[in-house]
Amino acid sequence: MARADDGGARPGGADLSVRIRALPGVAQPGQPLSYRVEVHNAGPEDAVLPLLVVRLPHGVDVLSVNVAECLPGRTTSEVVCPSQQDVLAGTDGGMTVSGIVRTGAHGPLTATATLTSEVVDADETNNSARLTTPLDEGADLAVRLARKARQGRLVTMDAVVRNRGPRTVRDAAVFLRTVKARFLSARGARCHSYAGYVGCALGAVGSGRRISLRLAFRARKKAPKARATVYSSHIGDRRPANNMARISLR
Repeated sequence: MARADDGGARPGGADLSVRIRALPGVAQPGQPLSYRVEVHNAGPEDAVLPLLVVRLPHGVDVLSVNVAECLPGRTTSEVVCPSQQDVLAGTDGGMTVSGIVRTGAHGPLTATATLTSEVVDADETNNSARLTTPLDEGADLAVRLARKARQGRLVTMDAVVRNRGPRTVRDAAVFLRTVKARFLSARGARCHSYAGYVGCALGAVGSGRRISLRLAFRARKKAPKARATVYSSHIGDRRPANNMARISLR
């Protein structure tokens, strides 16, 4: 182990440092959030069996880690990565934790990463990193289905999408799955059928606004069933329970 000289400086050791960043930079409730952690050894010595500990915010659930050596820590929000090899002087490393923000999470979200080694570190101020990520308020989308009419095999169905806010959703879409029915037409949105589904692009749905659709299907002999899901790929939803609706078109 290196000894300090009269001035208190340590001539040897491994100068470790760690950085952490989040993607995206603003978190959304119910949406994915990834943390990229990068480590560096500035030397002059190798870092012997370094240990990286990453603590995610309590409002984020861990989905996966891209390094096989990483294991769950003492809590569900902690990831422990013991390296089985030394980190050579002048080299880098990193890992990514993929998670999802809980719908009931409160911001801002704070994550930390700490790196230690069995070798003396002359500068421990950069061995830990702390990142605070703002959490958007998201929106509250809901969808409701109602059968309008049926004449023989021709079935018309109404779908109403609401946004209770507070954010405007600019990429709202409805996906419908109709069992034993063929999509014919739609009014109120641009809809296309593919692989047994019907996708309708709604565009912007402001806070407190609603969009109504009317869809026509040709049913088989038995009464078809329909399921609709409203979704946004950019704005989170704090109440996802009302994002789906089902109906039997009898």
